[in-house]
Amino acid sequence: MTEATIVVGAETTAPPGAGPEGARSLASDAWRSLKKNPIFWVSTALIVLFVLMAIWPSLFTNVDPNAAVLKEARARPSSSAWFGRDIQGYDIYSRTIYGARASILVGVFTSVATVIIGGVMGVLAGYYGGWIDSLVSRVTDIFFAIPLLLGGILFMATFPNDVNSPYLLVVGKVVLVLAIFGWPSLARLMRSSVLQVKPNDYVQAARALGASPWRIIRAHVLPNAVAPMIVVATINLGVFIAVEATLSFLGIGLTPPAVSWGVAISDAIVALRTTPHILLFPSLFLSLTVLAFIMLGDAVRDAFDPKSR
Repeated sequence: MTEATIVVGAETTAPPGAGPEGARSLASDAWRSLKKNPIFWVSTALIVLFVLMAIWPSLFTNVDPNAAVLKEARARPSSSAWFGRDIQGYDIYSRTIYGARASILVGVFTSVATVIIGGVMGVLAGYYGGWIDSLVSRVTDIFFAIPLLLGGILFMATFPNDVNSPYLLVVGKVVLVLAIFGWPSLARLMRSSVLQVKPNDYVQAARALGASPWRIIRAHVLPNAVAPMIVVATINLGVFIAVEATLSFLGIGLTPPAVSWGVAISDAIVALRTTPHILLFPSLFLSLTVLAFIMLGDAVRDAFDPKSR
C-alpha cells in the first residue's frame, strides 16, 4: 500500500520527445538537423539568388542581352560592361544573368517530370508486383542501357532546333529528352522504397479494414516512401543543368535566340586563348548553380538519414 501511494504521489517527468506533445516525426527531425547545417544555408542562399536571376533578371541588370555593340567586341571587364563583352559585342554580365532562366527552367521542369514518371512507375511496380513489376523492370533496363548524355545527343541531333523555333519549344525539347532518359533511376529508387514500406503494420491494417489500393497508396505508402526520391531529385536537378549546358555547348541543346550558360560557353570557345574572361563568368555561374543543388541534396540526404545523426 505504501509503495503504491509513493508511486501515485511521486512526481514523474517524461523523457524528451515522449508523449503526444513531444512526439517528433522524421520531417521535424530532418528540419532540426538542417537548421544546424551551414552547407544547407549556403546552398539555399545560392539557389535563392539564382532563382531570383531566372524569375526577375531586370532586378540585376537593365541591359538587353541581345543588344550587340560590334565596335566593343571582346572588350575587357569595365565599368560599362562588368564582365566585358563577347566576340559579337554582347554584354556578358547581362547574358549571364538572363542565361539563368533557361538553365534553371530545364533543371526544374526535368526534375518534376522525372519525379512524376519515375514515382508513378515505381509505385505501380513496388505495390502491385507480379507482371507489372516485371514489365516496369524490363522497361527501365532498356532505358538504363542508354546513358543520359548519349541519349540526349542522339535525340537532339535527330530532331534539331530551327532558327525560328519558339523559346518554349526549344526549352521543352531539352526537357523532354532529359525526362525520357532520366526517370528510370527514380523509378527503381521508388520501387525499393515502396517494397520497404509495403509490409509495415499500418499498411496491412488499412488493407484489412477494406481500404482501396489507391487510398492505401495515397495515404500510407506514398508519404512514407517519397523522401528518398525527393533527395535524389534535388541532386539530379544540378545534373540536368550540367547536361543541358553540355548539349548547348555541342550546339544541339538550347540554341539562339535562347540565352543560356551552355550557349555562352559554346560561343566563348572560339576566343578562349585571346579573351578567356568570355568563358570564365558563364562557367563560374554554371558551376556554382550545379554545386548549390548538389550540396542541398547532400544536406537533405544526411538530414533524412537516421544513421548520420
